[in-house]
Amino acid sequence: MVSLITEGVKISVESIYQPEYSNPEKEHFMFAYRISIENVGDYTVQLLRRHWQIFDAIGEHREVEGDGVVGEQPVIQPGESHQYVSGCNLKSEMGYMEGTYQMSRQLDGEIFYVEIPRFNLIANHRLN
Repeated sequence: MVSLITEGVKISVESIYQPEYSNPEKEHFMFAYRISIENVGDYTVQLLRRHWQIFDAIGEHREVEGDGVVGEQPVIQPGESHQYVSGCNLKSEMGYMEGTYQMSRQLDGEIFYVEIPRFNLIANHRLN
């Protein structure tokens, strides 16, 4: 698991290879990732948007952005957290993701960005 704190928001990420949803013969490797967004600051915040950079070991790069995460724009009070699980497919056994969340501080509406730490996507059989 990797973690990073930006502007009083701690992001922790764990990735899991999904062999049951993968098809290596067709260059389809599926990964799930679990994200915990913890408000370690003093102000209530809301997650507005996400922006992902996805890198595949074969040299492909793509970007994904949009409103919220898995259909939600969670409001997170100080000392509370929000968790969700999502997924990503690659054309190779290895890659990584990183990105940012656009957040709003509820007190004054200030917009700020929280870094999502780089995390690896590696098929289990590549670790041996």
